[in-house]
Parts: sequence; C-alpha cells; structure tokens
Amino acid sequence: MRRVVVTGIGAVTPVGHNVNDTWDALINGKSGIDVIKRFDPFSYNLPVVIAGEVKGFDPKKYINPKDAKRMSDFVKFAIVAAKEAVADSGINLNSIDLNRAGVIVGTGIGGLRDIENQQTLLLEKGARRVSPFFIPSGISNMASGYISIEFGFKGPNTCVVTACATGTHAVGDAFKIIQRGDADIMIAGGTESAVTPLGIAGFANMKALSTRNDEPQKASRPFDAERDGFVMGEGAGVLILEELEHALKRGAKIYAEVVGYGMTGDAYHITAPCSDADGAIRVMEMALNDARVNPEEVDYINAHGTSTPLNDKVETLAVKHVFKDHAYKLKISSIKSMIGHLLGAAGAVEAVATVKTIQTGIIPPTINLENPDPECDLDYVPNESIEYPVKVAVSNSFGFGGTNASLVFKAYEH
Repeated sequence: MRRVVVTGIGAVTPVGHNVNDTWDALINGKSGIDVIKRFDPFSYNLPVVIAGEVKGFDPKKYINPKDAKRMSDFVKFAIVAAKEAVADSGINLNSIDLNRAGVIVGTGIGGLRDIENQQTLLLEKGARRVSPFFIPSGISNMASGYISIEFGFKGPNTCVVTACATGTHAVGDAFKIIQRGDADIMIAGGTESAVTPLGIAGFANMKALSTRNDEPQKASRPFDAERDGFVMGEGAGVLILEELEHALKRGAKIYAEVVGYGMTGDAYHITAPCSDADGAIRVMEMALNDARVNPEEVDYINAHGTSTPLNDKVETLAVKHVFKDHAYKLKISSIKSMIGHLLGAAGAVEAVATVKTIQTGIIPPTINLENPDPECDLDYVPNESIEYPVKVAVSNSFGFGGTNASLVFKAYEH
C-alpha cells in the first residue's frame, strides 16, 4: 500500500494570510470574528451582522492584477493558499512528472458574491451588462482549474462540493488517488467566500447563525451551554499530499502522514444531524479502520464543533460511542471558536491545524468555553492552548445533506 504524507501547507483565514500568522493566532486564542466590514450589514436589516472575514487581503500582492479582476474571491483565496503550500513543500516543478500531479480544491458555495452582483446588473441594466467572465470566474471547480494552470499540474483535476465537509472530502479523496497510484502529488483543500448579504440572510433565516451581535468575539462558543449558532467565516486551506517515496527521493520535509479516511451519509435530514449520531459514529469508525488505528491510540480530535446546539451534542455523543472510556482521555478542540465556520474551507483549514498540532505538540484551544454544557463533558481544551504530544489525530467534518467525513493523521515514522 502506497503511503501518503503532507509536505506543504498553506492558509488564508480570518486571523492571517498565511499559516504562520494563522497558527500563532490560534494557539494564542485570538478571535478573528467582528462586525462585517465588506458591506454594511445594517443597511440590509440583517438579524446577524458578524462574521469571520479575511481582513486586509490584497490579491494584487499575490496574483497578476488582470487575472485577479476575473476571479471570484474564493478562487483568489485558494490560489494564495496553494502558492504558499507549494513553496513550503519545496517542489521543483521542473523535476517532477506534471502528468502525475493533480488538484482537488473544493468549495461549498463558490462565487456567491459574483452571483449577487451580476444578478443586480441584469435586473438594473439588462443582459448585455452581465460580464462574460461571470461563469468562468464563479463556478465551483475554478479554484482547482486556476491552480492546475498556475503550476502546470496535468493529473487528476476535480472539485468536491459537499457543504461543510468539502475540505475534508477533498483531502481524503486526494489521499486515495495517491494511495491507489493515480498520482504522486496532489494539491488538496477547500476555499470559501460567502460572507455576503444573501449568504448571511440565508443562514440567518434558517436560524443557524449566532445572533450575539454585541459580542462578536464571544459569539462562536463550541460546547458551551450558551452557544446559539455558528458564525460564518471565509478563507482557504491547502495541503500538498505526496507519495512517501516520491517525497523522500527529493528530500522533502514531512509534516505528518495521512493514514485514514472515512465518508458516510446520515440519510436522515437535510440540515440536522441524526440524534443518535449514527453517521458521525460510522465515519470515525471507517476512518480508524482504514488507518488500522485502534481508538485508544488517538491523542487528539480536531472537532467539527460548530457552536450549534445540536451539532456539538451529537459530535460529543459520537466520540463517546467510538472511543468509549478513552473519550475522556482524549484532547478535543474546535478552532471554529476563533475563526468561525469556513463552510467549504473549514475541513481543509482544520486539517492544516491538525498537521501543525502534530508537528508542534501544541493543541489550539476552544475559546469562549465558559459555561460547559452538561451533555458536552469531554476535554475540549478550554480557552488556552496546551503543550501535548500528539502522535495520532482525527479531524471531523459534517455537512448539510447529512454528509460526513473524517481524516486520520499520524506523526511520520520511517
């Protein structure tokens, strides 16, 4: 069986435009959530006016201005994160087989801001004013498309769209592509930029978002008894996955090994997880079985941890079922407490954080955990990061439509 390792990482998040800044903020418990600045949320009478926005992002620093003008924001975020990951990996593009290098970068919603803007132009000024670049800038697979063009990767090129599980599915699918021998290198991850009037209104009206508008940085509070919904975020996370021998041959540094992947469906409800946690239980069991890892070997879970009343309770129930007594020895945390829920990018950014946890031996905290829910009684690393050696870690993502994904990462051993 071909082994797959992580040799590069990149990120654009509400707390940083790169991995170092993001990681520094996460381990120091800094929140990137604030009142929305990209547009005036009050002018739309929105019940929610807060989000985890990417701040001070100037795409012209990273992308040709002419090209950037034709790209949706989710594509820009993905390209910047991919450039960081490729540079971090040290890959010499002239010395690898580009036919065996591929891309899977997914998104949950895609170019929502472009859809809103172009629809307004259509209604106010007529069809001739709709941009000819509208479709190729905003369709979901364009992040993968642009990234493959940027680096000349001619291998598998596809896009995952599975709501909040997108990033995790993208990394898992890329892992399997390499494992079965269809590629040697994959750029994998997720990206999202849906903090728009329509995006906020849609999630707010289905009562999914926190309405703690007066305390933005305390609004996302996974596993806390006073949680009242998630906070939308935006950004991108990208990982370079590589076949082990290919990585060793070129002397690559190795962050961690990807050893397991699970994917299941609830077949229960379009937005709510099943109350018995069936899908979440089975996806973690599948990932652990794929990894050939016993539950007792897992040190840390990067939780989906959305800060919604039902999700956090169900995820906790699933962890208890899968890990039994060991569940109370596990360290668990949700970085959504600091950056919000990045939707299609969430699982990828969380995979980056999980890899950093293994590399550094530091577990980022779940901030705002001030009044623990009695039904959420595990160790969620409240409020402050801890130093803790992590050899095996699980990263979970659960999405609307009842789609579930889990990854298992392991400290690399030759």
